[in-house]
Order: sequence, then C-alpha cells, then structure tokens
Amino acid sequence: MSNSPTLYERLGGVYSIAAVVDDFIDRIMNDPRLNANPKVDEAHHRVSKAGFKYLVTEQVCWAAGGPQKYTGRSMSDSHAHLDITQGEWLAFLDDLQQTFDKFQVPAAERAELVAIVESTKSDIVRSK
Repeated sequence: MSNSPTLYERLGGVYSIAAVVDDFIDRIMNDPRLNANPKVDEAHHRVSKAGFKYLVTEQVCWAAGGPQKYTGRSMSDSHAHLDITQGEWLAFLDDLQQTFDKFQVPAAERAELVAIVESTKSDIVRSK
C-alpha cells in the first residue's frame, strides 16, 4: 500500500479546493458563452450560487479522495434537460483552465482534475 498523498491532500484540502471552486463557479455562472444557452442561463439564475459552490466543493473533494461525501444529484439528472453542446463543454473547460491558471494549479494535479471532469462528459453533453 502506498503512502503517496491523495489528490485531495496535494490540492491542499477542503479550504484550498473551496477557494478554487468559488472562483470557478463565479466564472461559469457569468460566462456569456454558457449563458447563450437559455436553459443554462435559466439554471444559473434559479439555483443558489452559495449552494452550488457547496455541492461542487463537496463533489471535487470526494472525487479527489477527501473525506467528504457528494450529496447532490447525478451529473445526468442535473444536466440532461440543459441541452449542453460540445462548444459549451469546451467553454466550460476553458473557464476551468483560467481558474487553474489564476491559482497556479500544478500540471500533474490539473491533469488529474481534468480527467475527473472529462469522465462526466457523457452525462453532461447532450447535443452536437
């Protein structure tokens, strides 16, 4: 068994992850490329920003090997009705990279986080 630090530990734990998620959620909720989709725009204005940030922080911590348990809906359930396109997915990933740049997330950790995010794509992107 390895004693290597988990991704969660390498990212600095819940407080560091929460700070990054805070910036990222602000970024995606205000991105005109994403809000051009009226269903996404409506969802961004319907949900509590603080609650959204909480759930995403919980999810990232859980996926990175932290002690948190994700309590939100599945990615499919929460995105199926939004008709998210490949272009919107790419804008989302661009926003993620901008947040990573701002916080100087190291390359190895970026790659692991992007792999986690990419694993959800088939549950999120619904149209071409």
